[in-house]
Amino acid sequence: MAARPQVTEIHSRDNAFVKELRRLSQDSTAYRKQGQVWLEGDHLCRAALARGLRPKVAVFAQSFWPQAPQEWVLAAGKVVVLADALFAEISSLESPAPMGYVMDWDAGAQLKPGVATVVLDRVQDAGNVGSILRSAAAFGFSQVVALKGTAALWSQKVLRAGMGAHFGLHLVEAASGDAVQALQVPLIVTSSHQGTLIHEADLPWPCAWAMGHEGQGVGESLMQQAEHRISIAQPGGEESLNVAAAAAICLHASSVSMLRRRG
Repeated sequence: MAARPQVTEIHSRDNAFVKELRRLSQDSTAYRKQGQVWLEGDHLCRAALARGLRPKVAVFAQSFWPQAPQEWVLAAGKVVVLADALFAEISSLESPAPMGYVMDWDAGAQLKPGVATVVLDRVQDAGNVGSILRSAAAFGFSQVVALKGTAALWSQKVLRAGMGAHFGLHLVEAASGDAVQALQVPLIVTSSHQGTLIHEADLPWPCAWAMGHEGQGVGESLMQQAEHRISIAQPGGEESLNVAAAAAICLHASSVSMLRRRG
């Protein structure tokens, strides 16, 4: 049985650890400076543990601490118990969760060639980014490459929208458009007005789907690199789809095409 970790109780809002936690919770890019990610709530924490990840610190609200499940406690190297008022203060949720994990974050993730990938080209809405990560994980895309200008992948809003998908994906941030060439798989872009209709297309696998800015779409640089241009039939007559909805359709179509090839 794992040894019980060291437990520290904190009641002061001026405590150095509390200040770090507050920044991680409330500053969307603080994780890049601190090299750590804050996972608030049991759903994200369970998802991390299910993928074999281990937190550096487990944090519990004081009122919840006596009933905290042992597996949540023993998973961490250190436990911090915060006064309820402090936990509520650092929380980014309307209804603060009673626990969370601090995880180490690797800033040096390198792009992997030859794997099914989603490229995010300046997708700025955190909800859209998190939703696309969920679709990528669900439909067999193991890597997401976020180009410069895309919402921070490990921000609190993206983490919540991703619902644990982060831990099943290889994530690369702040990549340049030129880096896409190193993927070594066919690049597919979507267009509202041109290209082969997705239900008629012979989609390659593995491949890289590029999903673009909410208003401007995929940038011209990626358009020039693309081997395939795909459009989604919209018989209802709307001008365009939300990027997260379009991504779900495209990634599902690729997944179905791959499964058909495998029989």
